[in-house]
Amino acid sequence: MIYCGIDWAEKTHDVAMVDHTGTLVAKRHITDDAAGYKVLLDLLAEHGDTEDNPVPIAIETSRGLLVAVLRTGRRKVYAINPMAAARYRDRHSVSRKKSDPGDALVLANILRTDMHAHRPLPDDTDLARAIAVLARAQQDATCNRQTIANQLRSLLREYYPAALAAVEPWKNGLCRPEAHALLKGRPHPQPRGSPDPHTAPSHPQARRTPAWHRGGGRPVAPGAGAAAPRR
Repeated sequence: MIYCGIDWAEKTHDVAMVDHTGTLVAKRHITDDAAGYKVLLDLLAEHGDTEDNPVPIAIETSRGLLVAVLRTGRRKVYAINPMAAARYRDRHSVSRKKSDPGDALVLANILRTDMHAHRPLPDDTDLARAIAVLARAQQDATCNRQTIANQLRSLLREYYPAALAAVEPWKNGLCRPEAHALLKGRPHPQPRGSPDPHTAPSHPQARRTPAWHRGGGRPVAPGAGAAAPRR
């Protein structure tokens, strides 16, 4: 029985293969393209990989073109949690130094010793995989938006707290188009003689009502008219 581990990276991957005794039988450095995938297939075929009995593969991600191609057919692909792989690494080495070839060997040995404790990626249909890609993209976009909003909130608290107070009553206020319009109307601060950030909303450019209606073509939120002088 042969087991394969792939240490995934953005442009290149390290591949290691071990037998049932844990002996390293092959290793290779491949690129993340069609040529690299062909090298991987040839390497697997040299060590008994067939359509009816494919070599199982462990990798630290469930995404990417390489994983998508490996999941075709009857091959079992195991997405190992990076934290779990780090614990296995500590069993084989006292050094905490990361090594890509060594990580590929660790992944292969994870399947050799504990394949029963890990679940392979499901044999989804093309439609199910497409839905998973869209759902993951939506989740990533939401997380990125929240991260950027938190960074903006921190900057406004320090340099322009009045704008932060203006959007505070709204849910996800900094992500609304009205907030974007307000920040666009704010003049850039000058090194000297810039207005006090606490009194910035009294600046003529910040008082322009049409700026609120330019926020994506949407009307101002209910109750915004009563609070307009404060803003």
